[in-house]
Amino acid sequence: MAEIRFILNGAETVVNEDPTMRLLDVLRDLMGLTGAKEGCGEGECGACSVLVDHDIVNSCIMPLGNAAGRDIMTIEEFSKTERYNVISRAYEDAGAVQCGFCIPGMIIATESLLNKNPHPSEIEIRDGLSGNLCRCTGYNMIVKAIQLAAERGDGLW
Repeated sequence: MAEIRFILNGAETVVNEDPTMRLLDVLRDLMGLTGAKEGCGEGECGACSVLVDHDIVNSCIMPLGNAAGRDIMTIEEFSKTERYNVISRAYEDAGAVQCGFCIPGMIIATESLLNKNPHPSEIEIRDGLSGNLCRCTGYNMIVKAIQLAAERGDGLW
């Protein structure tokens, strides 16, 4: 057990746990933040995506010890922002939501992409989504949603 301090959704957080415990398990089991999902458990599907220091990270492969001193934002906190509103509305309008399992991770990936590149090309969007899988919708509607979000959120990113 070790005391690990980090910022979680804007609040200083201290966890006394095994530093090899997965961040995903801490978020879901200890913090009750269930927006990040366990899909593959190997960092391949993106369902567990969170923002760590504003970069997308697969929380299923990040050890808790690596969270020390970092700023972590989950979909729960991001959903309170204007940027989330623009992205989620674009996903709805483009018909890019089916079962919803992958959507929190896709929205985190979209935020990460638009934060770095507010006007991405289609190729850049597809590259930005390369770590996130969707088995229901197909990527064309998700690409369209990100293009809509980029247009509508001009000036937010």
